Amino acid sequence: MTPSQTVKFGEPLCLETGKVLPEFEISYHTYGTLNPDHDNVIWICHAFTANSDAADWWPGMVGPGLTFDTSRYFVVCANILGSCYGTTGPLSINPATGEPYYLDFPMVTIRDMVNAHERLREHLQIKGIHTIVGGSVGGQQSLEWCIMNPTLIKHLLIIATSAVFSPWGIAINESQRLALTADPSFYERKKDAGQNGLAAARSIALLSYRNQNTYNKTQSETDINKYDDFKASSYQQYQGQKLIRRFSAHSYWYLTKALDSHNVGRNRGGIETALASVKAHTLYVAISSDLLFTPEEVKSHVKYTPGAEYHEIDSLYGHDGFLLENEKLDQAIKSFYKRKSCCHAE
Repeated sequence: MTPSQTVKFGEPLCLETGKVLPEFEISYHTYGTLNPDHDNVIWICHAFTANSDAADWWPGMVGPGLTFDTSRYFVVCANILGSCYGTTGPLSINPATGEPYYLDFPMVTIRDMVNAHERLREHLQIKGIHTIVGGSVGGQQSLEWCIMNPTLIKHLLIIATSAVFSPWGIAINESQRLALTADPSFYERKKDAGQNGLAAARSIALLSYRNQNTYNKTQSETDINKYDDFKASSYQQYQGQKLIRRFSAHSYWYLTKALDSHNVGRNRGGIETALASVKAHTLYVAISSDLLFTPEEVKSHVKYTPGAEYHEIDSLYGHDGFLLENEKLDQAIKSFYKRKSCCHAE
Protein backbone atom coordinates (compact mmCIF):
# COMPACT_ATOMS: atom_id res chain seq x y z
CA MET A 1 0.00 0.00 0.00
CA THR A 2 1.42 3.39 -0.97
CA PRO A 3 1.56 6.15 1.68
CA SER A 4 -1.51 8.32 2.05
CA GLN A 5 -1.62 12.06 2.56
CA THR A 6 -3.73 13.80 5.18
CA VAL A 7 -5.09 17.33 5.24
CA LYS A 8 -6.71 18.93 8.28
CA PHE A 9 -9.50 21.47 7.90
CA GLY A 10 -9.80 23.75 10.90
CA GLU A 11 -13.16 25.18 9.88
CA PRO A 12 -16.37 23.29 10.74
CA LEU A 13 -18.21 20.89 8.47
CA CYS A 14 -21.97 21.25 8.79
CA LEU A 15 -23.65 17.86 8.44
CA GLU A 16 -26.96 17.10 6.79
CA THR A 17 -28.61 16.25 10.12
CA GLY A 18 -27.76 19.71 11.52
CA LYS A 19 -24.86 18.43 13.62
CA VAL A 20 -21.43 19.98 13.12
CA LEU A 21 -17.91 18.58 13.03
CA PRO A 22 -15.88 21.50 14.44
CA GLU A 23 -12.84 20.32 12.49
CA PHE A 24 -12.02 17.31 10.35
CA GLU A 25 -9.26 15.49 8.51
CA ILE A 26 -9.26 13.73 5.17
CA SER A 27 -6.84 10.98 4.21
CA TYR A 28 -6.33 10.56 0.48
CA HIS A 29 -4.14 9.19 -2.30
CA THR A 30 -3.22 10.76 -5.61
CA TYR A 31 -1.51 9.21 -8.62
CA GLY A 32 -0.16 10.95 -11.70
CA THR A 33 0.21 14.67 -12.34
CA LEU A 34 -2.36 17.46 -12.44
CA ASN A 35 -2.25 19.30 -15.78
CA PRO A 36 -1.94 23.11 -16.14
CA ASP A 37 -5.72 23.42 -16.57
CA HIS A 38 -6.28 21.44 -13.36
CA ASP A 39 -8.94 19.26 -14.99
CA ASN A 40 -7.35 15.96 -16.09
CA VAL A 41 -8.83 14.36 -12.99
CA ILE A 42 -10.30 10.93 -12.43
CA TRP A 43 -11.84 10.79 -8.96
CA ILE A 44 -12.48 7.32 -7.58
CA CYS A 45 -14.99 7.01 -4.74
CA HIS A 46 -14.27 3.88 -2.74
CA ALA A 47 -16.68 1.30 -1.40
CA PHE A 48 -17.79 0.38 2.12
CA THR A 49 -14.74 -0.93 4.03
CA ALA A 50 -12.14 0.04 1.43
CA ASN A 51 -9.54 2.79 1.78
CA SER A 52 -8.14 5.58 -0.35
CA ASP A 53 -5.39 3.48 -1.99
CA ALA A 54 -7.38 2.62 -5.10
CA ALA A 55 -4.33 1.25 -6.90
CA ASP A 56 -4.08 -1.37 -4.13
CA TRP A 57 -7.69 -2.59 -3.99
CA TRP A 58 -8.46 -2.07 -7.73
CA PRO A 59 -5.11 -3.19 -9.21
CA GLY A 60 -6.48 -4.20 -12.60
CA MET A 61 -8.11 -0.82 -13.12
CA VAL A 62 -5.80 1.85 -11.67
CA GLY A 63 -2.25 2.32 -12.92
CA PRO A 64 -0.12 3.26 -15.91
CA GLY A 65 -1.82 2.21 -19.14
CA LEU A 66 -4.85 0.76 -17.35
CA THR A 67 -8.47 1.87 -17.55
CA PHE A 68 -7.80 4.75 -15.18
CA ASP A 69 -4.44 5.61 -16.62
CA THR A 70 -2.20 7.24 -14.04
CA SER A 71 0.31 8.19 -16.74
CA ARG A 72 -2.28 10.51 -18.34
CA TYR A 73 -4.64 11.43 -15.55
CA PHE A 74 -4.42 12.79 -12.06
CA VAL A 75 -6.25 10.10 -10.11
CA VAL A 76 -7.65 10.93 -6.67
CA CYS A 77 -9.27 8.71 -4.07
CA ALA A 78 -10.26 10.04 -0.64
CA ASN A 79 -11.16 8.04 2.43
CA ILE A 80 -14.75 8.69 3.49
CA LEU A 81 -16.09 10.34 6.63
CA GLY A 82 -16.86 7.80 9.33
CA SER A 83 -14.24 5.32 8.22
CA CYS A 84 -11.13 4.32 10.16
CA TYR A 85 -8.38 4.90 7.62
CA GLY A 86 -7.35 8.43 8.49
CA THR A 87 -10.41 10.52 7.67
CA THR A 88 -12.39 11.75 10.67
CA GLY A 89 -14.61 9.06 12.15
CA PRO A 90 -15.65 7.53 15.47
CA LEU A 91 -12.05 6.65 16.41
CA SER A 92 -10.90 10.25 15.87
CA ILE A 93 -10.31 12.64 18.75
CA ASN A 94 -13.29 14.77 19.71
CA PRO A 95 -11.79 18.26 20.19
CA ALA A 96 -14.44 19.01 22.84
CA THR A 97 -13.29 16.17 25.11
CA GLY A 98 -9.77 15.29 24.00
CA GLU A 99 -10.84 11.64 23.72
CA PRO A 100 -12.06 9.51 20.79
CA TYR A 101 -15.66 10.01 19.75
CA TYR A 102 -16.64 6.33 19.64
CA LEU A 103 -20.46 6.26 19.73
CA ASP A 104 -20.63 10.02 20.36
CA PHE A 105 -19.68 10.56 16.72
CA PRO A 106 -22.51 12.26 14.80
CA MET A 107 -24.35 10.41 12.05
CA VAL A 108 -22.99 11.18 8.59
CA THR A 109 -24.66 10.72 5.22
CA ILE A 110 -23.42 10.13 1.69
CA ARG A 111 -24.04 13.82 1.03
CA ASP A 112 -21.78 14.72 3.96
CA MET A 113 -19.04 12.53 2.49
CA VAL A 114 -19.32 14.38 -0.80
CA ASN A 115 -19.19 17.76 0.94
CA ALA A 116 -15.92 16.63 2.49
CA HIS A 117 -14.68 15.58 -0.96
CA GLU A 118 -15.54 19.06 -2.20
CA ARG A 119 -13.35 20.60 0.49
CA LEU A 120 -10.48 18.36 -0.60
CA ARG A 121 -11.06 19.19 -4.27
CA GLU A 122 -10.76 22.90 -3.50
CA HIS A 123 -7.64 22.24 -1.42
CA LEU A 124 -6.06 20.38 -4.36
CA GLN A 125 -7.05 23.27 -6.67
CA ILE A 126 -8.96 20.95 -9.00
CA LYS A 127 -11.14 22.95 -11.39
CA GLY A 128 -12.80 20.13 -13.30
CA ILE A 129 -13.23 16.35 -13.09
CA HIS A 130 -12.95 14.33 -16.30
CA THR A 131 -14.48 11.19 -14.77
CA ILE A 132 -15.95 10.29 -11.43
CA VAL A 133 -16.36 6.59 -10.76
CA GLY A 134 -17.46 4.38 -7.92
CA GLY A 135 -18.98 1.01 -7.14
CA SER A 136 -21.51 0.31 -4.40
CA VAL A 137 -21.15 3.05 -1.75
CA GLY A 138 -18.65 4.67 -4.08
CA GLY A 139 -21.30 4.85 -6.75
CA GLN A 140 -23.67 6.52 -4.30
CA GLN A 141 -21.05 9.21 -3.66
CA SER A 142 -20.36 9.65 -7.37
CA LEU A 143 -24.02 10.11 -8.26
CA GLU A 144 -24.62 12.44 -5.33
CA TRP A 145 -21.67 14.61 -6.38
CA CYS A 146 -22.95 14.92 -9.96
CA ILE A 147 -26.27 16.20 -8.58
CA MET A 148 -24.67 18.47 -6.02
CA ASN A 149 -22.24 20.07 -8.49
CA PRO A 150 -23.46 19.15 -12.00
CA THR A 151 -21.13 21.38 -14.04
CA LEU A 152 -17.96 20.11 -12.36
CA ILE A 153 -17.92 16.57 -13.74
CA LYS A 154 -17.85 15.47 -17.40
CA HIS A 155 -18.37 11.72 -17.09
CA LEU A 156 -20.07 9.59 -14.46
CA LEU A 157 -19.46 5.85 -14.13
CA ILE A 158 -21.84 4.44 -11.55
CA ILE A 159 -21.37 0.75 -10.85
CA ALA A 160 -23.57 -1.69 -8.91
CA THR A 161 -25.49 0.89 -6.92
CA SER A 162 -28.66 2.97 -6.90
CA ALA A 163 -30.11 6.42 -6.30
CA VAL A 164 -31.78 5.36 -3.07
CA PHE A 165 -30.96 2.49 -0.72
CA SER A 166 -33.66 -0.16 -0.82
CA PRO A 167 -35.67 -1.59 2.09
CA TRP A 168 -33.93 -4.90 1.31
CA GLY A 169 -30.53 -3.28 1.78
CA ILE A 170 -31.63 -1.54 4.97
CA ALA A 171 -32.87 -4.85 6.37
CA ILE A 172 -29.49 -6.47 5.66
CA ASN A 173 -27.72 -3.57 7.37
CA GLU A 174 -30.01 -3.72 10.40
CA SER A 175 -29.24 -7.42 10.72
CA GLN A 176 -25.56 -6.55 10.75
CA ARG A 177 -26.10 -3.89 13.42
CA LEU A 178 -27.99 -6.43 15.52
CA ALA A 179 -24.91 -8.61 15.33
CA LEU A 180 -22.68 -5.69 16.32
CA THR A 181 -24.79 -4.69 19.32
CA ALA A 182 -25.23 -8.30 20.47
CA ASP A 183 -21.54 -8.16 21.35
CA PRO A 184 -21.51 -6.46 24.81
CA SER A 185 -18.04 -5.03 24.18
CA PHE A 186 -19.40 -2.92 21.29
CA TYR A 187 -20.42 -0.25 23.80
CA GLU A 188 -16.99 -0.07 25.43
CA ARG A 189 -14.96 3.05 24.73
CA LYS A 190 -11.95 1.34 23.22
CA LYS A 191 -10.54 0.90 19.75
CA ASP A 192 -11.00 -2.87 19.51
CA ALA A 193 -14.56 -2.92 20.88
CA GLY A 194 -17.14 -5.18 19.26
CA GLN A 195 -14.81 -7.48 17.35
CA ASN A 196 -16.94 -10.61 17.71
CA GLY A 197 -19.98 -8.65 16.57
CA LEU A 198 -18.03 -7.25 13.64
CA ALA A 199 -17.03 -10.74 12.50
CA ALA A 200 -20.67 -11.84 12.65
CA ALA A 201 -21.81 -8.72 10.79
CA ARG A 202 -19.29 -9.38 8.03
CA SER A 203 -20.57 -12.93 7.68
CA ILE A 204 -24.09 -11.59 7.15
CA ALA A 205 -22.87 -9.03 4.62
CA LEU A 206 -21.05 -11.64 2.56
CA LEU A 207 -24.32 -13.39 1.81
CA SER A 208 -25.52 -10.25 0.05
CA TYR A 209 -22.18 -9.63 -1.69
CA ARG A 210 -22.22 -13.07 -3.31
CA ASN A 211 -25.11 -15.50 -3.94
CA GLN A 212 -26.04 -19.18 -3.77
CA ASN A 213 -24.43 -20.06 -7.08
CA THR A 214 -21.15 -18.45 -6.02
CA TYR A 215 -20.98 -20.46 -2.81
CA ASN A 216 -22.07 -23.67 -4.52
CA LYS A 217 -19.16 -23.34 -6.94
CA THR A 218 -16.42 -22.03 -4.67
CA GLN A 219 -17.23 -23.76 -1.36
CA SER A 220 -18.49 -27.18 -2.47
CA GLU A 221 -17.26 -30.29 -0.70
CA THR A 222 -15.47 -33.29 -2.21
CA ASP A 223 -15.76 -35.41 0.95
CA ILE A 224 -19.33 -36.73 0.93
CA ASN A 225 -18.87 -38.33 4.37
CA LYS A 226 -18.29 -35.11 6.30
CA TYR A 227 -20.34 -34.25 9.39
CA ASP A 228 -18.78 -30.88 10.22
CA ASP A 229 -16.03 -28.38 9.39
CA PHE A 230 -17.46 -27.47 6.02
CA LYS A 231 -15.65 -25.14 3.61
CA ALA A 232 -18.50 -22.63 3.62
CA SER A 233 -18.33 -22.41 7.42
CA SER A 234 -14.59 -21.86 7.53
CA TYR A 235 -14.85 -19.30 4.73
CA GLN A 236 -17.33 -17.20 6.72
CA GLN A 237 -15.15 -17.41 9.83
CA TYR A 238 -12.04 -16.51 7.85
CA GLN A 239 -13.64 -13.44 6.27
CA GLY A 240 -14.92 -12.25 9.65
CA GLN A 241 -11.49 -12.58 11.26
CA LYS A 242 -9.85 -10.93 8.28
CA LEU A 243 -12.04 -7.85 8.65
CA ILE A 244 -11.54 -7.38 12.40
CA ARG A 245 -7.78 -7.20 11.81
CA ARG A 246 -8.21 -4.09 9.68
CA PHE A 247 -11.51 -2.37 10.52
CA SER A 248 -13.46 -0.84 13.37
CA ALA A 249 -16.84 -2.03 14.62
CA HIS A 250 -17.80 1.58 15.38
CA SER A 251 -16.98 2.73 11.83
CA TYR A 252 -18.88 -0.26 10.45
CA TRP A 253 -21.98 0.76 12.41
CA TYR A 254 -21.84 4.38 11.23
CA LEU A 255 -21.20 3.48 7.61
CA THR A 256 -24.19 1.12 7.49
CA LYS A 257 -26.29 4.03 8.76
CA ALA A 258 -24.89 6.25 5.99
CA LEU A 259 -25.92 3.65 3.40
CA ASP A 260 -29.42 3.43 4.86
CA SER A 261 -29.91 7.19 4.55
CA HIS A 262 -28.82 7.37 0.90
CA ASN A 263 -31.53 9.08 -1.16
CA VAL A 264 -30.55 11.59 -3.84
CA GLY A 265 -34.12 12.89 -3.90
CA ARG A 266 -34.12 14.03 -0.27
CA ASN A 267 -34.99 17.75 -0.08
CA ARG A 268 -34.75 17.94 -3.88
CA GLY A 269 -38.29 17.10 -4.90
CA GLY A 270 -37.74 13.37 -5.32
CA ILE A 271 -35.43 10.98 -7.14
CA GLU A 272 -36.68 11.70 -10.65
CA THR A 273 -36.14 15.45 -10.24
CA ALA A 274 -32.68 14.92 -8.76
CA LEU A 275 -31.56 12.55 -11.52
CA ALA A 276 -32.84 14.95 -14.18
CA SER A 277 -30.28 17.51 -13.00
CA VAL A 278 -27.28 15.30 -13.89
CA LYS A 279 -25.26 16.85 -16.72
CA ALA A 280 -22.41 14.35 -16.89
CA HIS A 281 -22.22 11.68 -19.59
CA THR A 282 -23.49 8.78 -17.50
CA LEU A 283 -22.97 5.03 -17.66
CA TYR A 284 -24.86 2.80 -15.24
CA VAL A 285 -23.28 -0.64 -14.83
CA ALA A 286 -25.08 -3.54 -13.18
CA ILE A 287 -23.90 -7.05 -12.28
CA SER A 288 -26.24 -9.78 -13.52
CA SER A 289 -26.18 -11.81 -10.28
CA ASP A 290 -26.11 -8.87 -7.83
CA LEU A 291 -28.53 -9.43 -4.93
CA LEU A 292 -27.82 -6.12 -3.21
CA PHE A 293 -28.34 -3.78 -6.18
CA THR A 294 -30.24 -5.83 -8.74
CA PRO A 295 -29.99 -5.08 -12.47
CA GLU A 296 -33.66 -4.12 -12.45
CA GLU A 297 -33.04 -1.54 -9.75
CA VAL A 298 -29.98 -0.05 -11.45
CA LYS A 299 -31.72 0.07 -14.85
CA SER A 300 -34.75 1.85 -13.39
CA HIS A 301 -32.72 5.04 -12.93
CA VAL A 302 -31.48 5.28 -16.51
CA LYS A 303 -34.61 6.81 -18.02
CA TYR A 304 -34.57 9.68 -15.52
CA THR A 305 -30.88 10.55 -16.12
CA PRO A 306 -30.47 12.64 -19.30
CA GLY A 307 -28.62 10.72 -22.02
CA ALA A 308 -27.58 7.92 -19.66
CA GLU A 309 -26.54 4.49 -20.91
CA TYR A 310 -26.86 1.08 -19.27
CA HIS A 311 -24.54 -1.91 -19.37
CA GLU A 312 -24.93 -5.25 -17.62
CA ILE A 313 -21.95 -7.46 -16.80
CA ASP A 314 -22.62 -11.18 -16.72
CA SER A 315 -20.93 -12.54 -13.61
CA LEU A 316 -21.19 -15.39 -11.16
CA TYR A 317 -19.80 -13.26 -8.33
CA GLY A 318 -22.80 -11.18 -7.38
CA HIS A 319 -22.27 -7.70 -6.00
CA ASP A 320 -18.53 -8.34 -5.64
CA GLY A 321 -18.37 -8.64 -9.41
CA PHE A 322 -17.64 -4.92 -9.61
CA LEU A 323 -14.29 -5.64 -7.93
CA LEU A 324 -13.55 -8.93 -9.68
CA GLU A 325 -14.69 -8.55 -13.30
CA ASN A 326 -12.00 -6.05 -14.28
CA GLU A 327 -11.67 -7.13 -17.90
CA LYS A 328 -15.40 -6.89 -18.56
CA LEU A 329 -15.64 -3.58 -16.75
CA ASP A 330 -12.65 -2.23 -18.66
CA GLN A 331 -14.30 -3.10 -21.98
CA ALA A 332 -17.59 -1.48 -20.96
CA ILE A 333 -15.90 1.75 -19.87
CA LYS A 334 -13.68 2.03 -22.94
CA SER A 335 -16.65 1.45 -25.24
CA PHE A 336 -18.57 4.14 -23.37
CA TYR A 337 -15.70 6.63 -23.75
CA LYS A 338 -15.52 5.87 -27.46
CA ARG A 339 -19.25 6.41 -27.98
CA LYS A 340 -19.07 9.69 -26.12
CA SER A 341 -16.09 10.81 -28.20
CA CYS A 342 -13.99 11.15 -25.09
CA CYS A 343 -11.44 8.43 -25.53
CA HIS A 344 -8.21 8.53 -23.57
CA ALA A 345 -6.42 10.15 -26.47
CA GLU A 346 -8.13 13.45 -25.74
